[in-house]
Amino acid sequence: MVITRKSIPRRTFLRGTGAVLTLPVLDAMTPAFSAEPQRPIRMGFIEVPNGIMMDRWTPAAEGADFELTPILQPLAQFRDRMVVLSGLDQQQSAARENEVAGDHPRACTAWLTGAHAKMTAGADLRAGISVDQIAAQEFSKDTQLASLEVGLESAEVLGSCESAYSCAYYNTISWRDETTPLPMENRPRAIFERLFGDVGLADAETRAARREDDRSILDAVTADVRRLRAKLGGPDRGKIDQYLEAVRDVERRMQLAEKQKQTDHDNLPQLGGPTGVPSVFSEYYKLMTDLMVLAWQTDMTRVCTFQIGHEMSGRAYPELGFGDAHHSVTHHQGDKDKIEKTVQINIFHTKMLAYYLDKLRSTPDGDGSLLDHAMILYGGALSDGNLHLYTNLPLLLVAGGVAGIKGGRHVRYPHRTPMGNLLLTMLDKANVPHVDKLGDSTGRLELPSA
Repeated sequence: MVITRKSIPRRTFLRGTGAVLTLPVLDAMTPAFSAEPQRPIRMGFIEVPNGIMMDRWTPAAEGADFELTPILQPLAQFRDRMVVLSGLDQQQSAARENEVAGDHPRACTAWLTGAHAKMTAGADLRAGISVDQIAAQEFSKDTQLASLEVGLESAEVLGSCESAYSCAYYNTISWRDETTPLPMENRPRAIFERLFGDVGLADAETRAARREDDRSILDAVTADVRRLRAKLGGPDRGKIDQYLEAVRDVERRMQLAEKQKQTDHDNLPQLGGPTGVPSVFSEYYKLMTDLMVLAWQTDMTRVCTFQIGHEMSGRAYPELGFGDAHHSVTHHQGDKDKIEKTVQINIFHTKMLAYYLDKLRSTPDGDGSLLDHAMILYGGALSDGNLHLYTNLPLLLVAGGVAGIKGGRHVRYPHRTPMGNLLLTMLDKANVPHVDKLGDSTGRLELPSA
């Protein structure tokens, strides 16, 4: 028997002036007669600010027979992959003696660290390493980037933001260690060039000139693409075409936003942010999540941390038909109009999450999709935004099928169970070497299993 299938190295790149594109997994990267290598597990952490209306989030029934609540309804097509988690707390969000206010910065700091934020407006910040960075330390042995920290609001606010708490606490949910918060990148172009630009092959002026002329990064690698396609079979050529079209689509949207230079779009008010950010929130969200999909598709990183908005975010959502600031309507004090506006914002966020999950599901990864090989934790660092509660947090784990986790379940844990127990369990499921403790964790959780 003659074997005609060719093999190319797993780390094959498309190179050109000012560009290096990592390829997604192709059949040709597995030698003939070799078993398909096990695809790596990716981890995503997505935080929404200002709490969630819990009576419209939490299913009434436990187990498999729960009904999707209004806020969860946009995720109906992913029900079989979802585990809704109730009863988990972050007690390190609570104020200590002589601490005043600061509920929001303490909450977002504790969410992935299980650590208490030191009350300071200076440079002497202190919290703890976050779960995403524990995973990143392990996964970075096999990836070019340890992690991506992505946000949809500026991280440039300095000084004190609430009481005596530094704005640095608001600007991130990711901590490299006890004293080092990692900034969330809110510029699409900066993320794109981190993934695909090669500073060693072209200076900033060359790359800027290419953008000015509306030339694609793909123009620089055309010759390499042609050579590679000649070596590939039909299915792999299809994967390459899909991937390159996704890269080009992201480029087109960035170029459009850069041309608009924050001018009005569809008569909607502008978002505050750097040049190149789409003026409509949903377009901004989709662009940033598409960049995260590309990062996973090419295995540039296996960890993405996504902060949809700062705690106390004053962003308005005119796409919903009203201009009220998010934080203000969460302090509703029982006002029905404000409650309904908060619910609409919460539903809007899960609609955006559904877009991201669908994109992952439609992106091939080995013998399945990126969604098949991902664990994504979504939720808030506060439950009741009106009362600033950090108990019974709104948490959703999308991981059905990963590491034996069975989706389509609502699980309620005993009162005062630390959220850190969930984070440790996720690390175990992702095959991160055993971590004894994270923040105030007390052990592991039992997740539904197949």
